[in-house]
Amino acid sequence: QVQLVESGGGLVQAGGSLRLSCAASGRTFRSYPMGWFRQAPGKEREFVARISSSGITTYYADSVKGRFTVSRDNAKSTVYLQMNSLKSEDTAVYYCAADRGTNDYAYWGQGTQVTVSS
Repeated sequence: QVQLVESGGGLVQAGGSLRLSCAASGRTFRSYPMGWFRQAPGKEREFVARISSSGITTYYADSVKGRFTVSRDNAKSTVYLQMNSLKSEDTAVYYCAADRGTNDYAYWGQGTQVTVSS
């Protein structure tokens, strides 16, 4: 099992940047692919980005491709989401999650709020 804690959210103007962090506890962090998701008010949670356990392979939602970058540091048991050129539609609570396999995101953090003002 792994516990996840997100940080780095906040209020930023449109066009600005934020970097989210997701710190994991547990020795097995490096074995999990990790995902970032977000949920805006009144909307369903949506996929944002994913990174393989090694960090070599990444995937992005079309809405963030070219603006967001997911990375990880297995030595620090942390996954990051660098968000650039932020838009008001990026406003949401952002969650990280660990994939037990075949898109089985079994472990979730508590979320961090990102608010982009236009």
